Amino acid sequence: MDINIQNKVAQWLNGNYDAETVATLKKMQAENPDDLTDAFYRNLEFGTGGLRGIMGVGTNRMNKYTVGMATQGFANYLKESFEGEIKVALAHDSRNNSRFFAETAANVFAANGIKVYLFESLRPTPELSFTIRHLNCQGGVVCTASHNPREYNGYKAYWNDGAQLVPPHDKNVIREVEKITSPDEVKWTGGEANITLIGKDVDEAYLQELQSLSINPEICKQQHDLKIVYTPIHGTGITMVPEILKRYGFTNVNIVEEQATPDGNFPTVVYPNPEESEAMSLGLQKAKAIDADILLGTDPDADRVGIAVKNLKGEWTLLNGNQTAALLFNYIIEQRKEKGLAKQEDYVCKTVVTSDLIDVFAAKNNITCYNVLTGFKWIADLIRRKEPQERFIVGGEESYGYMIGRNVRDKDAVSSVAMICEMAAVARSHGKSLFEQLIDIYIKYGYYLEQLISITKKGMKGADEIAEMMRGYRENPPATINGAAVVTLYDYQLQQVKDIATGDIQPIDLPKSNVLQFVLADGSKISARPSGTEPKIKFYFSVNEPLASVADYDAVTAKLEQKISGIISDLGLK
Repeated sequence: MDINIQNKVAQWLNGNYDAETVATLKKMQAENPDDLTDAFYRNLEFGTGGLRGIMGVGTNRMNKYTVGMATQGFANYLKESFEGEIKVALAHDSRNNSRFFAETAANVFAANGIKVYLFESLRPTPELSFTIRHLNCQGGVVCTASHNPREYNGYKAYWNDGAQLVPPHDKNVIREVEKITSPDEVKWTGGEANITLIGKDVDEAYLQELQSLSINPEICKQQHDLKIVYTPIHGTGITMVPEILKRYGFTNVNIVEEQATPDGNFPTVVYPNPEESEAMSLGLQKAKAIDADILLGTDPDADRVGIAVKNLKGEWTLLNGNQTAALLFNYIIEQRKEKGLAKQEDYVCKTVVTSDLIDVFAAKNNITCYNVLTGFKWIADLIRRKEPQERFIVGGEESYGYMIGRNVRDKDAVSSVAMICEMAAVARSHGKSLFEQLIDIYIKYGYYLEQLISITKKGMKGADEIAEMMRGYRENPPATINGAAVVTLYDYQLQQVKDIATGDIQPIDLPKSNVLQFVLADGSKISARPSGTEPKIKFYFSVNEPLASVADYDAVTAKLEQKISGIISDLGLK
């Protein structure tokens, strides 16, 4: 075992840790040395989603001590950064230990003389983002692992604008956390009077904010009987989604009862992730049984939403995140223009791995579309830098996250569900389904088809393998992929874009990130990116063709699917 790992284990065995933790460590030493190595080979770091890991004993695990030390470091940085009274807001999802971690963090902040607003019970992550701004806090934390499997939990840290930490604050917090080398340096108790429980008053303010986003409230009321099926997948969405749909005027909302109760064991699913068809299967069953118009599902902290609609053959189909984003962006852009709400300073924002179809129709509608790195903290960072000269209206990414308006600075499935249902109601008022609306977009702007492959590589060995894969692509990029020449290489780590034919190199004006993109001569794009929150490397594929008519849809779909299959095969990924 590496000497650094041995030293960390020794510190935990001999330090001021509780008896249960010490006993667990001794048992791991005797029975599971590989697990012990994985639990201590690194410290959890703030990535695109903050602190996130498997729950258990160790520096690479979510537990009382890693949460307490992270909170002490965050508290120290907040006190270093702000003068006067410092306030933070705290929330948590339905995961096992989430309430315990939130209360642990609340006690540490409070013991450091910081005023704490702690939600009385579970709430969606986007409501925490809203609350920071609403209560004029300097920071915030939500304890969640979003859509990860049940053994995970996490700790998302927020700044005073309601957004997750970006440079220099993320690295500075890590610096402060790394200074905390023992639980003895954490102020665990003594400030309980600084903690205030919050609930219904903030809920009401949040719901009113989301209700104000509606563009066509009169059509929602006309189409109030739109048959909606909704599943919170055992998460926090149940606290807010049914209520916001009611306030938008929808009266025919059908909850998937088997998944309505918050439960950190997620008993009906393997992964509580609306990106996974398995997680949406119970919802699909109900949607088919009652012949619904639309199915929507949110993840445990209600920041991601997946939807299903009927295709041209009347069959239920799950839309991917790019398709939902295309529908949502297009709806908001076009309806704001039609209603006279559009302004010259309006802009939209997406991530670099999200469908280029959005760039195309934004340009055709004379609205700026900015591209940022993966993670909503970068969209929020752009909003902060652009205001008040430019006005953000909608943002999103392919991984089922969308953000509408400026007062929630993280992806928000609650507002997204409401706006998607409004969008379906407007389409229905014109005699169309959302699927037909999507094909109309393809005919008008081009048919873009995307696919994602995630390859899991667990532990220290897996991290090395992922690094080696990226190194290989970076140092020896392919000249052709699936018979098409690579014409452009985007390297966000080197912050440069290279024209392969001419050798010309131009800078990329974005922070460094370990992302590579290959653009092919036929317009296809392949992106490779290690996940910031999971032990995975992700490959994104985007291909496109013109679509002349609805009659051509099946044939063009088959052609695009074959092209993606050829790219995957050529790269040796399957």
